[in-house]
Amino acid sequence: MRRAAFTLLELIFVIVIMGFLANFGVDLLSKAYKSFIFTKVNNSLQANSAMAVETIAARLQYRIKDSVIARQTNGNFQALAGNTVLTAPILEWVGYDIDALRGDSAAAPILPLWSGIIDMDLSNTNTLVSPSTNTAELQTLISALSNAGSGIDNAALYFIGSDSDIQTGYGWNGAAVATQNEAMHPIRRSVVAGEENRFIPINGATGADNNFNGADIYEYYQLAWTAYAVGISDYDAGTKTGTLMLYYDYQPWRGETYLANGTAVKLMDNVSTFRFMAAGSILKIEVCVNSDLMEDYSLCKEKTVF
Repeated sequence: MRRAAFTLLELIFVIVIMGFLANFGVDLLSKAYKSFIFTKVNNSLQANSAMAVETIAARLQYRIKDSVIARQTNGNFQALAGNTVLTAPILEWVGYDIDALRGDSAAAPILPLWSGIIDMDLSNTNTLVSPSTNTAELQTLISALSNAGSGIDNAALYFIGSDSDIQTGYGWNGAAVATQNEAMHPIRRSVVAGEENRFIPINGATGADNNFNGADIYEYYQLAWTAYAVGISDYDAGTKTGTLMLYYDYQPWRGETYLANGTAVKLMDNVSTFRFMAAGSILKIEVCVNSDLMEDYSLCKEKTVF
């Protein structure tokens, strides 16, 4: 005999199953969705914070170690190694030109564009001779790296092993380095044909030629054309986050500052904390970031730079 409908027992069984799914299925779907969102947010924060930390560390790796400072929002600063204001939000340093030191990859053999060596016998108080240095190629490379913002005539030399005063030696106080008696030695290239391996000392404030009279000159040097600064800008007191920014292409030894003269690059949004500390010449940086998709979720990445 054929049935044309469900029995009461079957209907009750279906209703019980639907009630079970309604009670637990939605909760399972909600948990699965939250797990998906958490995984997505976590992976995104992991990748972005790691990229921000690695970007900073890659530049800090080629720092002039004595030049690193911690700057407060009021402009005051201290050498990072002796910093007592642990809440200082801005990290600044002078970086030597690693790109030119690696050389021209299009040439064969690959040679550095600056050698890092001064020929003490051929040099004098008005000119430094650096064997195998090519200031014409340096000009081209620095111009390309800075989008035509800087050149070799904006650069400075740092003599390895020289003494330095963090307050005046680098220009962090906003005053250009006008003499050759500080840590940074502003220079320009020689415009005489055949003298591409020569550096001419200049006044960092005026750009006029000066000399090395009374200055300590060392055989080994590092060449720098930019300083760097990292800090949080546009901080929102409500969300307690801001934008982590990197500034470059400014020369403190020429009286420039990162806010007035630097090129700004955004590293990451929704950053709650940027911390840094020094142990001798070793630096440790940490970036903490919040998510705008999940409340009360923060992730931190740190890196040690030797």
